[in-house]
Order: sequence, then structure tokens, then C-alpha cells
Amino acid sequence: MHEVEAKGILSAQNGMNIYRGCTHGCIYCDSRSTCYQMKHAFEDVEVKINAPMLLEQALRRKKKKCMISTGAMSDPYLHLETQLRLTRRCLELIDQYGYGLSILTKSDRILRDLDLLKSINRKAKCVVQMTLTTYDEKLCRILEPHVCATSRRIEVLNILKEAGIPTIVWMTPILPFINDTEENIRGLLKECRMAGVYGLLTFGIGVTLRDGDRQYFYQKLDEHFPGLKERYIKVYGNAYELPVPKEKELKKLVRQECEKAGIQWRTKELFAYMHRFEDRQAGEQLTLFDISGKNS
Repeated sequence: MHEVEAKGILSAQNGMNIYRGCTHGCIYCDSRSTCYQMKHAFEDVEVKINAPMLLEQALRRKKKKCMISTGAMSDPYLHLETQLRLTRRCLELIDQYGYGLSILTKSDRILRDLDLLKSINRKAKCVVQMTLTTYDEKLCRILEPHVCATSRRIEVLNILKEAGIPTIVWMTPILPFINDTEENIRGLLKECRMAGVYGLLTFGIGVTLRDGDRQYFYQKLDEHFPGLKERYIKVYGNAYELPVPKEKELKKLVRQECEKAGIQWRTKELFAYMHRFEDRQAGEQLTLFDISGKNS
């Protein structure tokens, strides 16, 4: 790791990334792509050491409360967070100033901050997004080697359910010829239903590959799935979007099962939900969409 003094922390859309780079080791990670112009080794995580100070300044300046989001580019619960506690300090500020939170992770370290998640959710709204890609535990250990297994993430979702915190699952990416089976999809959908998730995001059924990400992914295919890289090249060439062969059938399966379970699956509606602030202290009521959106 290395520390930097950042100049700002919130994007125009009120998103933040406290860390840059990752130590989870997921073989498909888009954040490795060279288009993001990272000037350091991906595992040499850049730490925005002044993130809490910058966030407090930004929250004080805002004229209107909103949702603050984090986790889109780098997981806020990396291994470093255990000692550095920068994510927790930022959550304390979000809670203190009465803002909402939308947070994306694939780590059970988020449970350390359950007290803050519940407090934020009482005052505004806290939405926890959890990535689930692979129902099979052995395969999960190959695809996502340095983060808690799928079974543990499912436990986290159920704990959040008991705490009254809404959750959204990112069931992405689904890798062609690896985890693109109906068995895998049905297994994940079953757990989402049992955990009472609010929504499920897929962005289509497949994976995207760009320069930087593609090379690392192919290196790992050679290591764990000999011969599969050549199959990818034959089928997809240098395409950016790599839909699975049965994308149409699997998308239909996801839609049907989500509708039966009352899980919102429409991407536009889910992002609208994550960005919509609710001032619960002021007695703001849920909108009609919030009440019925899961079955729309």
C-alpha cells in the first residue's frame, strides 16, 4: 500500500473511492483495465489517507441531503480496512450528518460496521450491495481467491435482512464456459430469495474485457483452465462484451424467478432506488414505487 493526499473525494454523482486498487484477486476485475489510468501496481493499493477530512468538508458544503455511494471501483472493505478504518470513519460522518448510503462490497468485513449501517438506515436509507457470482464454493475460490466465499456472503445478506437493511445482489460477471450454467444461476437465485434481497443486477449475462483486464484474465485461464483462453479468442476475438452462449435463456430465467419472488430486476429502477434519498427523521414516507417497486 501507499498513501496519498487526495484533492477531492466525492464525484459529481456523490460517489467516492477511498482506496484505489484491490487485494481480493478476482480474476475478472474490470478495475484492472488500463482505461482507468492507474499508475501503480493494482495490488499496491493507493490509500486516500485524508478521505474522512475531505468527506466531512464536502458534506458540510452540501445544501441538500443525498445518497453517498462507495465501492464501484474499489471495495471499501479491503484487507487494509481492518487496520486503517477509513471506511468506518467515513460511515460515521455519513451517519453524523444524516446522509444516506449505498455501499458495494463482496467482503464480510462490512459486518464490523453493522451498528453504523443500522443507524444510517434509521435516519435516511442504507442500501448494501453484495456481489455473488458463483454458487460452487471450489470454483468461487478460483475466481475470487482472497475474499470470503459465496456461502459467507449469503450469511451476510441474511444478517442484513434481520437488521432491516435493504440489499441488492450484483450477479455479475457470469463467465462464459465457467459459471454460466443454469444450475449456478438457480443456486444464486434461491439464496437471493431466501435472503429477501430487494433487487438483483446482472447487466446482461456475461463479462466485459478490456486492455489490462483481458491480459490478467487470460493469464488466470491458462493457470486454472488450460485451453479455455483459446476458446475465448476463437468465439469472441477482441470483443469488449462477451455474452454467454445461452444469454437469452438465462436472462429469461432470472426475470421469471425474480418476478415470482418479488425481487426487482430492472437496472434502471434499481439505480433510481439506490440514488433516491429518504429523510426518515423528517417523517418522509416511502413512495408508491418503494412500496410496490419490487413487483413492478
